[in-house]
Amino acid sequence: MSDPAAGLLIPRGFRASGVKAGIKPSGGDDLAVLAASAPCAAAGTFTTNRVCAAPVKWCRGLLPAEDILAIVVNSGNANAATGEQGLANTRQTAVRAGELLGCRPEQVLVASTGVIGHQLPMPKVEAGLAAAVGVLSDQESAFEAVARSIMTTDTRPKIVSERRVIAGQDATLLGIAKGAAMIGPRMATMLAFLLTDAPVRSQDLRGILAEAVDSSFNCLSVEGHASTNDTVLLLSSTAAGEEPLSGAGLAEFAGIVKSACETLARAIADDGEGSTHFITIDVEGCRTTADARAIARCIAESALVKTAIHGADPNWGRIVSAAGYAGVDFREEDLSLWINEVPVYRQGSPASFDEQALSTSIRSRRPVDLRLVLGSGDASARFWTCDLTAEYIRLNADYTT
Repeated sequence: MSDPAAGLLIPRGFRASGVKAGIKPSGGDDLAVLAASAPCAAAGTFTTNRVCAAPVKWCRGLLPAEDILAIVVNSGNANAATGEQGLANTRQTAVRAGELLGCRPEQVLVASTGVIGHQLPMPKVEAGLAAAVGVLSDQESAFEAVARSIMTTDTRPKIVSERRVIAGQDATLLGIAKGAAMIGPRMATMLAFLLTDAPVRSQDLRGILAEAVDSSFNCLSVEGHASTNDTVLLLSSTAAGEEPLSGAGLAEFAGIVKSACETLARAIADDGEGSTHFITIDVEGCRTTADARAIARCIAESALVKTAIHGADPNWGRIVSAAGYAGVDFREEDLSLWINEVPVYRQGSPASFDEQALSTSIRSRRPVDLRLVLGSGDASARFWTCDLTAEYIRLNADYTT
């Protein structure tokens, strides 16, 4: 995440705002606009859930593109499972934003997050849009307002920024994300918006973003529930006016995007609803990366593993058994496991360790590290999750009532 003392780094050509539109029952900030001064190259990745939100369908139909001018985001209402009226409301959001910004509706991307199955309160949305466009700014505080406006059960905003010299030019990347639950791989109830002034064409953005998402947001789980609204968007404000990056410069830019996505993914897992532990799972020695991720995912989504960690119980049998039902071919006698760098299972047999000391280690710190080695090959994967707590159950049992 960005160092608060250093301040946010804002890419050229972007303004932002976040306002209270009255969509959230809490009355908090709930509508944000990100606007560009010139048409942007843009790409996106979205949920794989067959039940997907109206704004996801809108954005999928537009991207990749070379002429995007704005992103409108609301929280407090997912506009998912809302039928034809939901689609009409998304389009009307883009139409109204376009009128206010002086552009076509098709140059406006839309994202939503919140409760599924409710129609957007369009009078509030439209009034909020007018207010948000009226206070657009390129100041740090405006982008911080966006990060707050897109939060639902998040406990804190999630922002990352970085500036590098690439191909002799300053290039800045700013990333804003939200997410705390309904988080499952193949993207989760998470939104992320990446803005850059590095000149990159939309087709290049598309490949870079897909690869970055695959190793970050697709390696993230809170409870494994894939959302209807997952959206990650990447915009370049200078792609039309400057020589596009290529070769080594493009590869360096791809590395920055990947790093930003991984930072935001970790922040989401660390902010999992009600969590007391942030868990990193490293799976090594697999035949393929897909095998390593399959094992890591099964461990990350096991309620028994997650509750054991919450209780500081080094019950390693739950972890190795989760690895065993992942559908990956490996020999039990080759499997080893470490918890917080303590070997608890070596090549298919229990290892001698101080259970009380390991329990104290788990209880006394928020990060928990699980490392599995299979001895089947050279492929590996890293996955992030959190523990499962009574507070998570309370939050989700009472979410709409």
